[in-house]
Amino acid sequence: KRRLRSASSCGSRAVAAMAPLREAGLLLLLLVLPPASAGLSGYFGTKSRYEEVNPHLVSDPLSLGPGAGRSLPASCTPLQLRAVLRHGTRYPTAGQVRRLGELHARLLRRGAGMAACPAAAALAAWPMWYEESLDGRLAPQGRRDMEQLARRMAARFPALFAARRRLALASSSKHRCLQSGAAFRRGLGPTLDFGGDEVEVEVNDSLMRFFDHCAKFVALVEENDAAMCQVNAFKEGPEMKKVLEKVASALCLPVEELNADLVQVAFLTCSYELAIKNVTSPWCSLFSEEDAKVLEYLNDLKQYWKRGYGYDINSRSSCILFQDIFQHLDKAVEESKSSKPISSPLIVQVGHAETLQPLLALMGYFKDDEPLLANNYARHAQRKFRSGRIVPYAANLVFVLYHCDHVNASQEEYQVQLLLNEKLLAFHHSNETISTYADLKDYYKDILENCRFKEECELPKVNVTAVDEL
Repeated sequence: KRRLRSASSCGSRAVAAMAPLREAGLLLLLLVLPPASAGLSGYFGTKSRYEEVNPHLVSDPLSLGPGAGRSLPASCTPLQLRAVLRHGTRYPTAGQVRRLGELHARLLRRGAGMAACPAAAALAAWPMWYEESLDGRLAPQGRRDMEQLARRMAARFPALFAARRRLALASSSKHRCLQSGAAFRRGLGPTLDFGGDEVEVEVNDSLMRFFDHCAKFVALVEENDAAMCQVNAFKEGPEMKKVLEKVASALCLPVEELNADLVQVAFLTCSYELAIKNVTSPWCSLFSEEDAKVLEYLNDLKQYWKRGYGYDINSRSSCILFQDIFQHLDKAVEESKSSKPISSPLIVQVGHAETLQPLLALMGYFKDDEPLLANNYARHAQRKFRSGRIVPYAANLVFVLYHCDHVNASQEEYQVQLLLNEKLLAFHHSNETISTYADLKDYYKDILENCRFKEECELPKVNVTAVDEL
C-alpha cells in the first residue's frame, strides 16, 4: 500500500524541538528582511483579494493587463478552454465569526478601563456586523469578481466565447460556488446565446470537492491533529510569540488571554474588511508588515501540510480532476481530427482553494527545495509556496487547447497553454509557455495512467495508528 509520506514529520518531537526554537528566535528574526512598507494586503494568504496578483485591475477591472496579446500563438485556433475557478470573495465562516465575537466581547467587557489604551478603545467601538448566518457565503464583491473574470476571459478568447457556443458550467455544492458560477454566466451578458439565457450549473462534488471523497485524506490529514504538528509548533514558536505579545500589549490585555487563533482572526478581519468592503479596518492597526509576514507563514504552513506538498495524499487525491481535464482535451483532439464540431468548447468549473492547491501541487508547481517547517521561517522569506499568490479569491487555472496550421510535424498540430490567474504559466518539461499536447501528456504520463483515485484514497487495511501512518 502507498504510505502517507511527509517531507518531515514531528509528532511527539514537536514539543522537544521548541526549546532550541525559542533560543534561536532572536537569530531567526534578525535574519528576516526588514519591512519595505506598512502595507499588509500582500500577506493575507488564501483570504487575499484577486487584485493582489493582478494590480492593474484596481484601476480598470476589465483590463487584460500587460502582455495580453501574447496569449494566442500565431496560426493557431483555440478549440477548447477548460477553467477551474475558485469562488469569489466570501464572508467569514461561522467559526471565524464566533472567534471574532469572543475577542470583541473581551474588549467590550474591559470598558472604562481602556482610556489609556487607544487601540483597544477603537476596536471596542468598532461595530461587530458579522453574523454567523453569513457562514462563508459569497459577498457582493465576490459576484463582481466572477462577472468581471468572465468578461475578461471572453475578451481574451473571443473565438471560444462567440455566440451559439456551448458552455458547460459545473460547481461544488457550496452556496458560494453555485452563486459564483451563476455570476460568471451573468458576466458573459445576454449577447452570448449558450442554448438559453440561463445555463444550468451542474453540481459535481466528486471533481470539485474530491478531498471530501478521499477516505485516506479525511482520516489521516483532515481529521488528524497530528498531521498539523508543524502548524501547531509554529503557533507556539518564537515568531508567533513575539506577535502575540505585541498584540496583547496594544490591546492592554494579559498575554494569557490571547492565543494564536485569536490573533489570526483579528488579522483575517483586517483582510475581510479590505476584500469585502474595500476599507482599512481598525483591526489592521494591530499589525506591522513584519507581523503580517509571520501570520502569512502560519496560513501557508496550514495550506502546505493540508493541501500542498506536506503529504502525498493531498495532491494524489486530485488526480481524478486532473485526469478528467485530459479526457475532455483528448475528446476535443479526436473530434477535431474527425472534422467534427467540438462538443465541449467551454468547460468552466467552480470550486475552492482546496480544489486548486492540490491540483497545482500534483502538477509540480510552487514547490520549494526545502519543506515549510515550524523552525525554518526565516529561510523561507523568498519561498515559492505563497498561497495568496497562488489561490486568492477568484483564482483560476485555465487549459487552452489549440489547433495549429503550418506546422513542421503532425504532433505540433495540437498545442496547449496554461494560465494561472490570467498569466501564462511555463510548463515544467520545457520552461516554455506553449507545449505540444503530445509532450504535455508524455510529461504527466504516470499520473494520467497510474493514479487511481479509489486505490490512492483507500485507507490502509492494517491496524496502524494515524501517527504511525504519518
